[in-house]
Amino acid sequence: MRKLFFLMSLAVIIVACGDDKGSSPNELPDEVADMDELEEYKCDDSVSGAVVYVKDKLKNYECDGDHWFESYNQSKSSSSKKKLSSSSIVSSPVEGTLTDTRDGQTYKTVRIGDQVWMAENLNYETDSSFCYNDSVKYCEKYGRLYRWAAAVGKSESECGYGYTCSLPSGNIQGVCPNGWHLPSNDDWNTLFAIVGDSSVAGTMLKSTSGWFNWYKIGNGKDPFGFSALPAGRRNCYGYGEFEGYFAYFWSSTEGNGYGYDAYYMSLSYHDDKARLDGCRKNGGHSVRCLKD
Repeated sequence: MRKLFFLMSLAVIIVACGDDKGSSPNELPDEVADMDELEEYKCDDSVSGAVVYVKDKLKNYECDGDHWFESYNQSKSSSSKKKLSSSSIVSSPVEGTLTDTRDGQTYKTVRIGDQVWMAENLNYETDSSFCYNDSVKYCEKYGRLYRWAAAVGKSESECGYGYTCSLPSGNIQGVCPNGWHLPSNDDWNTLFAIVGDSSVAGTMLKSTSGWFNWYKIGNGKDPFGFSALPAGRRNCYGYGEFEGYFAYFWSSTEGNGYGYDAYYMSLSYHDDKARLDGCRKNGGHSVRCLKD
């Protein structure tokens, strides 16, 4: 009887160990059926950079050491089990360039999922746009800071602080070059979903240097090449603030504050998140344009 009990106990232990997919973190499959199956495999530092193909999504997903996210590298490969270089979470982003015919300035661009973004802040001079602390060196480094009316291509009397703005549905070109538009809240949320979600979008979108590196989380990983720099903002009183600590990017989505506010996306030196919040239209924020 004791021998039988021992054998039964041993069988239970073996079965339990065999079902624990997190116990052998380096033994990842090349592909899984769906996201539920993928989530059964623990994503931690031991498999950071590993890629697994999810069949029902028809896409590769990659481990960043904490979460599974949609990989920029969508070429299906049998080498998924091999840990990638720790210096690269995804393969090199596909970059291009955009020349703004209005002033001849050239910007890097990057494809992230199905979206094509400017990989630098817009620096086109227009009314109600400024350099941080009115210094040209900051425009050269970070691009210009725009009031919301300027960002959506309207005058202050049409869409400025205290004026409810009547914008058409669909893409809002605003201050962006032809063929590009100011991203809406929906566009920003799509970007967050591509890079993981809003809880990790900060570290995925921030540049790898230039941020106040508070507890070593200030700088980002930037695997997608978005390269957000901490440009700070121009406050409502005309002064620059938070350069080196925060990045703020306008959305084309107006707020519900009787014409006083609009939405913006922000990134911070002190956490990994990306946020969509409302603020006064008469502050100056950066602009990133999205291809139509």
